[in-house]
Amino acid sequence: MASHSIDDEKQITQHTEHHEHAVTHSDKELEEQGGLVTVDNGLTEDLVVIELPEADQRRILRKIDWRIIPLLTFLYLIAFVDRTNIGNAKIAGLTDDLNMHGLNYNTAVTLFFVPYTLLEVPSNILLKLTRPSRYISILLFGWGTVMTLMGVVSSYGGLLAARWFLGTCEAGFFPAATFLLTIWYKRYEYQQRFAIFYASASMSGAFSGLLAFAIEKMDGIGGRSGWQWIFILEGLVPVAMSFVLWAILPDNPETAKFLNKEEKEWVINRIAIETGTGQGHVTNRDRINWQLIKAGLTEWKMWCMVMVFWANSISLYGFAAIAPTAIEDLGYSAANAQLLTIPIYVCAVIVVLILAFWSDRVRVRWIFIFCSYAVGGIGLIAELAIPHPKYPGLTYGFLFPLAAGMYGGFAPMIAWAANNLAPSSKRAVGMAVMISVGNMGAIMGSNIYLLREAPKYPTGFGASLGMLCLGVFAVLVLRFAYALENRKRDKLLADIGEEGIRARYTDKELVDMGDKSPFFRYAL
Repeated sequence: MASHSIDDEKQITQHTEHHEHAVTHSDKELEEQGGLVTVDNGLTEDLVVIELPEADQRRILRKIDWRIIPLLTFLYLIAFVDRTNIGNAKIAGLTDDLNMHGLNYNTAVTLFFVPYTLLEVPSNILLKLTRPSRYISILLFGWGTVMTLMGVVSSYGGLLAARWFLGTCEAGFFPAATFLLTIWYKRYEYQQRFAIFYASASMSGAFSGLLAFAIEKMDGIGGRSGWQWIFILEGLVPVAMSFVLWAILPDNPETAKFLNKEEKEWVINRIAIETGTGQGHVTNRDRINWQLIKAGLTEWKMWCMVMVFWANSISLYGFAAIAPTAIEDLGYSAANAQLLTIPIYVCAVIVVLILAFWSDRVRVRWIFIFCSYAVGGIGLIAELAIPHPKYPGLTYGFLFPLAAGMYGGFAPMIAWAANNLAPSSKRAVGMAVMISVGNMGAIMGSNIYLLREAPKYPTGFGASLGMLCLGVFAVLVLRFAYALENRKRDKLLADIGEEGIRARYTDKELVDMGDKSPFFRYAL
C-alpha cells in the first residue's frame, strides 16, 4: 500500500502509463470515469491513491461534509415536518373544520404510509438508473406541491387524497439519502454523518411545533384557518428547494465538481478497499441488474433487521402523531402543548448525536441499538404505570426517555445495515427493503393511539413496548449471526491464505460477491 501526496500528479501519471497495456480490459471504464486511477478499473492497490497525510484527509472530508450533509439534513427536516405536521394541524382545528370523528384522523395519518412503503424499493432501483440530483429534485417538487395543495382541501376525502399523494412523492427520498451517504464515507465514518442528517427528524418535532405555534396566529388571514396556513407555508419550502437541489447536489465522487482528480481517486479507492480485512475490494460502480436486485430482496439479515426497524417505526411514528395531543390531554392549552414538544425533541437530538459519534469511535453497532431500546422501554413502562393525568409533570418527564430511546436506536440500525451490504446495487435494494417493510410499522403506529383511550393510551404504549422486546431479540440474533460468519471466514483465510482464495475465484468474482466474499467482514 503506497502513500502518495495529493498533488503528486507526475507519479500517478507514471502509474497509469505503466499499466496502459497490462490493464487493457479497463480502458473503456477509465475513459468513462474521466481517466480516474482506481481499483474499480483493475489497478492494484500499490498503483492508486489510498493513503494521504492526515491533514489532507481531514481537508477532503470537510469539503464533502459541507457539500453533502447540510443539504441532506435540511431536506430531511422539511420532509419529516411535512409528513408529521398533521399532528400540529389537528389541534389547530383540522378535525373540526373537516368534520372528522372516530378513526378518521388515524386513517388520514395511516394513508400516507401505504404508497410510502410500497414504492421505496422501486424508487431506489430508479435511483441507480438515473442521476440522483435530478431524481430527488423531482420528488421534492412533487411533495411540496401536494403539501401546499393540502392547505386548500375542504373535505375529508380531499385530505385523504392529498395524504396518499404526499406518501407517493416522499417515498423515494429517505432510502435514496441513506444510500447516497454510503458512496462517500467509510463504514465507521457513516453513522456520525447519518446521525447529523437523521437528527433533523428529531429536530423536526421541535421545529414543527414552534413553526405551527407561529403560523397558527395567521388564523383568519385570507379567509383561511390556521391549520391551512401550516400546510401551505410548509409546502412552499420544498418546492423552492427542488430548483436549488437540481443545480447543487453532487451525484457521486466520480462526477463531483468540487473535488479535483486526485481527490476523487482517493475517495473512491479508500471506500473500495474497505472490506474489514485489508484484502480484496468492493465497488460502487456496479450496474444494477436482476441478480443484484434478487440478492437485495432475498438477504435474510435485512428481513431480520425489519423487526428491529418495526420496533422503532411503530413507537416513533405513533408518538410523533400523538405527542401534542397527549400533552394537551394533561391539562395544557393547545398552544402550550405545541411548545412543550420542543424540549423532548431537543433531548432526542442530543442523544442521537452522542451515540452516533460514540458508535463510530468504538466501531460497534448492536449494543447502541440494544441500550437505546432499553431506555425507550423504561419510558413506555412509566407511561403505562403513572396515573394519568394525576401527575402531569411526571407523565411529561417520562416522554423524554421514550423519545430519546426511539430516536437514539435508529441511526446505529441504519448504519449497521449499510455497513454490511455490498456491492452498491445490492445495498440500494437491501436497504430499501428494510426501510420499506420497516416503515409499514408506521401504519400500525398511526392506529394504536386511540382517542377514546385518552389520556393513558394503554394500547399505544403497550403495543410499542411489545415491539421493542421483539426488536431487542432480533438485534441479538443478528449480532451472533454476523459474528459466526466472520469466524468462518477468518478460519478459511487462516487455512488456505489469500493465495488459496484467489486461486478459487477471479478478481471479478470476488468483487461481484460483495459482502459474500471471503475477504469481507461484517460490522458488529
